[in-house]
Amino acid sequence: MNKGSQSVLVLGLNLFLSVLAGAQAGPKQYILYVGTYTTGNSKGIYAFRYDAKSGELQSLGLAAATENPSFLASDKANEHLFAVNETTKYQGQPSGGVTAFSMDRKSGKLTPLNQVASGGADPCYISLDRSGKFLLVANYTGGTVSVLPALADGRLGEAVSVEKNRGTLGPNKERQDAPHAHWIETSAGNRFAYVADLGLDEVLIYKFDGEKGKLSRGESASSKNQAGKEFFSARLSPGTGPRHVAFSPDGKFMYVLGEMSASVTVLSNDNETYHSIQQISSLPAEFSGENTAAEIAIHPSGKFLYTSNRGADSLAEFSVDPASGKLTLLGNISTFGKTPRHFAIDPTGTRLLVANQDTGNIVQYSIDTTTGKLTRAGKMVSVPSPVCLIFVPAE
Repeated sequence: MNKGSQSVLVLGLNLFLSVLAGAQAGPKQYILYVGTYTTGNSKGIYAFRYDAKSGELQSLGLAAATENPSFLASDKANEHLFAVNETTKYQGQPSGGVTAFSMDRKSGKLTPLNQVASGGADPCYISLDRSGKFLLVANYTGGTVSVLPALADGRLGEAVSVEKNRGTLGPNKERQDAPHAHWIETSAGNRFAYVADLGLDEVLIYKFDGEKGKLSRGESASSKNQAGKEFFSARLSPGTGPRHVAFSPDGKFMYVLGEMSASVTVLSNDNETYHSIQQISSLPAEFSGENTAAEIAIHPSGKFLYTSNRGADSLAEFSVDPASGKLTLLGNISTFGKTPRHFAIDPTGTRLLVANQDTGNIVQYSIDTTTGKLTRAGKMVSVPSPVCLIFVPAE
C-alpha cells in the first residue's frame, strides 16, 4: 500500500470514528415534561430542563394549563405534544378529551392548538402509530379505544375509529365490573394494535389499517379448529388486571404488567399468537400489605426490566434471560415517595426517573448497565401530583 492510499485510509477511519462518536454522544439536553392530575394543587403540564450527563433538573415551571393531563406523547419530529384530559365528561358527553400543543423546546412552554373528544370516559393512555399519522387512545372507564388523526399542523382530527372492548370479565367484581382499556400501542409493523384491558384479563389484538386509521377485530389462527369465533388476544390468569405492556427489542416476548396481581406475565410470540411462559411477582417475599402495580419498561439493551409498586412504594428490578425471555427478580428499591406512578428511562439509558403522585416528587436513579441495579442519584424535585414523564430533545 502506498503512502497516498494509507493517508486516504487513515482519513477515512478518522472521519468514521468522528461520526460514530457524534452519533454516540447524541443530544445531552432534554426537556422533561410532567403530566399531572389537577384535582389538587397542579395546574397542568410542567417542564424541566434535563442534563443527561449530570442528571441535573432545572425547573421551567408550568408549561401549559390543562385539566388532568395524566398521560403524554410527542410526535416524531418533537414539535408537538399530545395530552389526554382524563375526565368523565367532554362538552356534556360521556368522554374525556385529548389536547394538542406546539412545543417551544428552548423555554419548554406549550401552546394549545386544539382539543377533541377522546371517544370514551377517562382516557388514560395515548400513543402514536408507527407512521406518526394517528394517535391511539385507551379510555379506562369507557372501555373503548379510539384513533385520532394527527394532522400535519399538529392539530388533532375527530376520531376516525372507536371500538368497545368486549370479552369475558375477570373475577374481581369491584375492579373488573366492565371492560377497562388501560394501554394501547401498534405493533412494529403497524399492522396490529395491542390493548391491555384490566377488566377482561386480556391483551386484545386489533387489526390496524395504517392508511385509514381503522381498528377491527380479527379471528385468531386457533379459531379454525374450534366452534364459533375467537378473537386475537393474549389471555392472562384470572384477576391479573393487565395495565401496561412492554416488548423485548426483538419482538419475541411480550411483558404484561398486572396491576391487581402486582406481577409480570411473560408471553412468547408465535406469529402474533402469544403463549404465557412465566408469571412472576414484582414484590419481595416478605411484603404483606396492599399493593397495585403501575408502570413497566424494558431497558434499551433488552437485558433488564423495571416495574413500579404502589403500596410497597418501590421499583422492582428484573434481569431478562435473552434466550427464554424469562425474568429473575433482582430486588426492590424504595421510590423515596408515596404512590409511584409512571417512570421513564432517560434517552441515554443510564438514568431512571420516577414520579411519586402522593408526595409530589420526582426521584432519580443511576442504572448500572452491567447488572441492571438502580442506585439513588441526584436531587429530588417537586411537582404537584406527577403521573407521567417524557423526554424531548431541547434546543
